[in-house]
Amino acid sequence: MTENLPPCPECSSAYTYEMGALLVCPECGHEWTPASAGSVDGGEDGVIRDAVGNVLADGDTVTVVKSLKVKGSPAGIKAGTKVRNIRLVSGVDGHDIDCKIDGFGAMQLKSSVVKKA
Repeated sequence: MTENLPPCPECSSAYTYEMGALLVCPECGHEWTPASAGSVDGGEDGVIRDAVGNVLADGDTVTVVKSLKVKGSPAGIKAGTKVRNIRLVSGVDGHDIDCKIDGFGAMQLKSSVVKKA
């Protein structure tokens, strides 16, 4: 093994490994993307990135990458749903995108479940 992977940001274990696009810690089970590893250690620099690492900005159009359940709605948001004209906010519980979705109305999304279109 010639590549140097960063240690786990949760437990600092040196035994991390790659699983697809994620890095995984076998000791604590924490999973993270390599792009987010630098921002976890160095503090938040104000840049919000999508699920694949693209930088998001106000007014962007994004696509939901996985189906989401919505409280109070019998059907959730399906993967592939386009969301136009997003607004970046410092929300609660990691919900950092404020938007309006057709058929659902105003809501907040996590940047980890969207991809820049």
